[in-house]
Amino acid sequence: MRLHHLALRTRDPDALARWWAAVFALPVVPAPRPEVCWLRLDDALLMIEPSEPGEPGVPAGTLEFAAFRVTPAERDDFARRCEALAVPIEHRTAWTIYVRDPDGRRVGVSCFDAVPSAAPVR
Repeated sequence: MRLHHLALRTRDPDALARWWAAVFALPVVPAPRPEVCWLRLDDALLMIEPSEPGEPGVPAGTLEFAAFRVTPAERDDFARRCEALAVPIEHRTAWTIYVRDPDGRRVGVSCFDAVPSAAPVR
C-alpha cells in the first residue's frame, strides 16, 4: 500500500502551499480548481484545500505527527532550509526533525530506517 494523496484544509490555502513548497522543497503541480493547491510528494500529492466556515482548525499543541522519509543528506538540507526561512525546529532526534506548519500541524522529516518495512504490525 502506498500513499495516493494527503489533503490539508486551511483558511489560507495559498499561504500554506507557499510554506510547504518552500520548507519541504515540493514542486507545485496543476490543480483542477483555482482555490486548491497541489504539491508533488514523490509519486503522491499534497492537496491543500480551503476549509469551510466554522470548520475546526488544528488543535493547539497537538502531538499528532506526519514524517516524510528522507536520506540523512536530505534531512540536513531540510534543517538548513528551516534555518534560512526562520522556521523554528520544535524538536530534533538523531533521525527526525520536527517543525510546525503555519496552521500548527506537527510535521517533519525522518531518516530512521532501523525497523524493516516488513516488520509485523502490533
